[in-house]
Amino acid sequence: MSTTSQRKKKPRPKHIPERTCIGCRETRPKRELVRIVRNTTGAVEVDPTGKKSGRGAYLCRAKGCWEAALKKERLDRALGINIAQEKRRELAQYAEMLP
Repeated sequence: MSTTSQRKKKPRPKHIPERTCIGCRETRPKRELVRIVRNTTGAVEVDPTGKKSGRGAYLCRAKGCWEAALKKERLDRALGINIAQEKRRELAQYAEMLP
């Protein structure tokens, strides 16, 4: 008998993808963050599923992170686009709904 057949294989721990919040710069599990995406047409929108195609950036579900990302133009740099004021207001309104 070989030694490998005598040992029981331990299950591997499940890989949990992590992303960095552009507001507070903390690394968290991807599912805890909200994704903002710039799609192929250049439109910026919130991606609740996290699966839309395009350039993405992640933010915590905290108002402070959203305010920092919008005020300091971190979101603009992360998405590689200048976000229009109207879209900024929409994103700020979305942030107001967060706890």
